Amino acid sequence: MNKLTKLVKDWVPTLLIAIVLSLLIRSYVAEAMSVPTESMVPTIQVGDRLIVEKMLWATSLKHGDIVVFHPPVEGETKLYVKRLIGLPGDVVQIKDGALYRNGDKVDEPYLSVKMDYTFGPVTVPEDHYFFLGDNRNISFDAHMWDTPFVAKDKLIGKVVLEIPVHKLRR
Repeated sequence: MNKLTKLVKDWVPTLLIAIVLSLLIRSYVAEAMSVPTESMVPTIQVGDRLIVEKMLWATSLKHGDIVVFHPPVEGETKLYVKRLIGLPGDVVQIKDGALYRNGDKVDEPYLSVKMDYTFGPVTVPEDHYFFLGDNRNISFDAHMWDTPFVAKDKLIGKVVLEIPVHKLRR
């Protein structure tokens, strides 16, 4: 057996297993993504990298989680990254520059600017979620969509790690 044949026999199965595992992990477990817009500033900057855990069946979402999803915007093919504001059954309202959930004012220390609009109140339907960007006044999010709720089957995953690329460039 020549060296090339031995090399192929030794490495091809290992490479095939690595490729298949990589595709499975990326499709069903976790994936790295980058942020293309300013909608999550100051929390996440343009170009920052995110690790998104896709096993939503194994975790529970809670208020404040940052989630990646397909938006309920006709013709939109890009994924969105926003903060989870409303769970099924929550009543969400924005008034006087503040967010209210179920009648209680929500403390949002991650915002740098007060909201300059009013919205709601709306009740989040069963199997749906309500998302807003942290850069609320410029974010194209639930307060601007015709349908402000994201169906559960449109969720991709929860952000579990942010890699601030903008800080590495300095």
